[in-house]
Amino acid sequence: MHHHGSGPAGGVVVLDAVTAAALVGAGALLAVAVVRARRRGPWPAHRTALLALGLVCVAAALVGPLAVAARTGSSAFTAHMAGHLLLGMLGPLLIVRGAPVTLALRALPVGPARRLVRALRSRPVRLLTHPVVAAVPATGGLWVLYGTDLLALTHTSPPVAAAVHAHVLVSGCVLTASLVGVDPDPHRAPVPLRAAVLAASLAAHTVLAQRLRTDPPAGVGPAEAETGALLMLYGGEVVDVALVALVAAGWYRATAPPRVPVRARAGGTPRPAGP
Repeated sequence: MHHHGSGPAGGVVVLDAVTAAALVGAGALLAVAVVRARRRGPWPAHRTALLALGLVCVAAALVGPLAVAARTGSSAFTAHMAGHLLLGMLGPLLIVRGAPVTLALRALPVGPARRLVRALRSRPVRLLTHPVVAAVPATGGLWVLYGTDLLALTHTSPPVAAAVHAHVLVSGCVLTASLVGVDPDPHRAPVPLRAAVLAASLAAHTVLAQRLRTDPPAGVGPAEAETGALLMLYGGEVVDVALVALVAAGWYRATAPPRVPVRARAGGTPRPAGP
């Protein structure tokens, strides 16, 4: 998949500039939110680190050498697939585990925070964040991207590229949050359902990677498709293992028997077990 000299170069420059500005803005918002949250109480440093690393993954996929290689490099499809893993899988996982909603609620004034809570509890949001619903655009979108001419179109139309990138990032975050989110969610789906959705998503991801090897997207050569598909398969498995471990840990916490209080001495006052 080579696109040397193809595409509206001016549009690409504008898209890169807008994307870079949006990423800088997101980084600034993160810094301001952390400062404001810390003024109101403790905010775990590892949450900040996860959010920052997630933002770095998104930036690496959208701007810089990897993004340029995905458009014009000699191994464009391989670079594209590396960007896909960062933008649609690893980045969303890091961001979701950083508890962005909790951070926003701590940083926002009371009024906007309450409006955010009402929005998150609204019926449309509850429906869109259900694991079964969230899996459709996240997984189905990949089949559309690689099974049609959409991938080639992203290299000739900056608006289409921007829309695809936004879809991959947002759908990846929503699906990841529905499966292993750490923000408060009174309507979180039961662990068995989340595990089933994760298993189905993993299967669809694996089947798609295998199909790319035998039926590459338009404009992608067999050798390049083989390399990109293997990267999708094995690179995706690294993130998948983390997702499986997190879902399993949630399952363990949900089914573990309650800790039994122990008595300091016979007939004494019960006190919680452990340190």
